[in-house]
Amino acid sequence: MTESTEYDLVILGGGSGGYAAALRGAQLGLKIALIEADKVGGTCLHRGCIPTKALLHAAELAESVHEAGSMGINLQLGGVDMAKVNEYKDGVIERLYKGLQGLVKQRKVDYIEGWGTLTAKDTITVDGTEYRGKNILLASGSYSKTIPGLTIEGRVITSEQALQMDWVPERAVVLGGGVIGLEFASVWRSLGAEVTVIEGLPHLANNEEEVLSKNLERAFRKRGIQFKTKTMFESVEQDDSGVKVTAGGNVYEGDVLLVAVGRGPATEGLGYEEQGIPMERGFVLANERLHTGVGNIYAAGDIVPGLQLAHRGFQQGIFIAEEIAGLNPVVIADDNIPRVTYCEPELASVGLTEKKAKEKFGEDQVESIEYNLAGNGKSAILKTTGLIKLVRQKDGPIVGFHAIGARVGELVGEGQLMVNWEAFPEDLAPLIHAHPTQNEAIGEAAMALAGKPLHAHN
Repeated sequence: MTESTEYDLVILGGGSGGYAAALRGAQLGLKIALIEADKVGGTCLHRGCIPTKALLHAAELAESVHEAGSMGINLQLGGVDMAKVNEYKDGVIERLYKGLQGLVKQRKVDYIEGWGTLTAKDTITVDGTEYRGKNILLASGSYSKTIPGLTIEGRVITSEQALQMDWVPERAVVLGGGVIGLEFASVWRSLGAEVTVIEGLPHLANNEEEVLSKNLERAFRKRGIQFKTKTMFESVEQDDSGVKVTAGGNVYEGDVLLVAVGRGPATEGLGYEEQGIPMERGFVLANERLHTGVGNIYAAGDIVPGLQLAHRGFQQGIFIAEEIAGLNPVVIADDNIPRVTYCEPELASVGLTEKKAKEKFGEDQVESIEYNLAGNGKSAILKTTGLIKLVRQKDGPIVGFHAIGARVGELVGEGQLMVNWEAFPEDLAPLIHAHPTQNEAIGEAAMALAGKPLHAHN
């Protein structure tokens, strides 16, 4: 006999989108069931953002040893103990995971471990038990993609396997110059590997403002990271000693090939099509209020076309809980979600690129300014180069913030406030930015865009 329980909201997937909806919904008095086949926290916490950033921090420490001599501090890197690095990384994950489990329990969310499938427009079934919801949220997340004919096995790995490695490759080939590929290339280089990145598009970080991509390429060259753009992957051979990757007619050898060509929506075999959910290339189509058009079924996170970012899924989960509770939350456009790539140097952006702004407002209706971090005291102290670029609608608000340099991910908070609150450069220019901080560079860029450059050579 099939058991059945009724809820206000049944959520399939305990990643950023799913758990955020569960916690916010419970806070609003909704009865919630959260269904997850693996662990609450999803890819970001267990196999993505958090472990990758922990590795990047460890790599940053190794990099600082190399740099220390130029500041009169004579250090030597005695080696990298990957077992210890992994212990540190896993400790960070475990602390956050325990905290999250505690919150789910405290909010009295019914947490169901198991593989759920959508079996009716108001039902998700797990191991024969039906969980009925007045509302359903599909938040099943994503998986590491590969390309046709390229099998993930042995020394051909994705980020999941790379995060579990207990050794540093001497030579690594990275297929893909997007966020994941760039971050691993940066980590491995800092830990002493020879790295080659292969990218089919014209630039590394090709979706970013072009000046950021070009600056990143210059920085990677300086760091000794090899890269080949406009280069298509052809084939790979592997044996016990390594891989031989053929791309653009050339052969690149390494200990591993990291396949970092993006993430696909994890929607197969979950019953979505059978219930008439609109789909395209495996993604779930939803309107701007994240409703699928079928029953009371919503979708959030990486399965919805757009930026695949944990904080986007998190915001969408909160949005859906508030929507169900009748709070009529405000829609945040994908363009206005902050994006950070945590390689060295970091890339941070929010809003429109200059190109996109010109397409939207017209060629002569857009103004921009680039402020070079060479004029910023804190950046000089940190021995970093880079820039801040602001894009504004002519005589209107700032519509894009773009930055490259060490630690600029920490600046994107002000970037997303100026873009989302539609700040005019004239509003931002008089605000006082503490000295010496990299944050000051934003103030200087705003002053320049408002027509009163202080340190810029105009």
